Amino acid sequence: MHRRRDTRAEFTGEPVPEAVLRRVLAAAHAAPSVGLSQPWDFVVVRDESTRRAFRDHVHAERSVFAAQLDGERAEVFSRIKIEGVLESSLGIVVTYDPERGSPAVLGRHAIADAGLYSVCLAIQNLWLAATAEGLGVGWVSFYREDFLRHLLGIPGRVRPVAWLCVGPVRNLPDTPDLERHGWRSRLPLDDVLHQERYSQRTSR
Repeated sequence: MHRRRDTRAEFTGEPVPEAVLRRVLAAAHAAPSVGLSQPWDFVVVRDESTRRAFRDHVHAERSVFAAQLDGERAEVFSRIKIEGVLESSLGIVVTYDPERGSPAVLGRHAIADAGLYSVCLAIQNLWLAATAEGLGVGWVSFYREDFLRHLLGIPGRVRPVAWLCVGPVRNLPDTPDLERHGWRSRLPLDDVLHQERYSQRTSR
């Protein structure tokens, strides 16, 4: 869990053996889900033209975000690589289908997002399994959902949750990129730990 990294620049581009990919996807598919709805799907994307179109869209969205920054933040962000879409071996797009298991999804009546949380659990399973297999994973979040939905022919009711860049890596850095570049530092556990009530912090 502590070795896992959001990988950008470390991909080698070497192919992922099919048996390894199946194990990683099987681990993702074994995740718990609200009402056993299993509301995820996995789209494996190898085609270079599709990946290039997505990469170009991501770069355009990077420019949109960069335009909102100024001063030191803009300078730091200019050094941060946000994707490895073409450098990685393949992409795995994970989606959320809110109609899976409907109309009565046990456990979702009070928390509408419980299905989306389930998809995130599948992504975490995938990420940890990939790390154990010696693969890197990078979650690309600089995209518009409608663009990705159109690019991959995803039905309108289905939400694309993540484009994951996946593949063998030269290494996994000891320090996350955003910490290494000075964008943000990881908080200590005690800074986010409360006892009994939200406002009651753990004493150190």
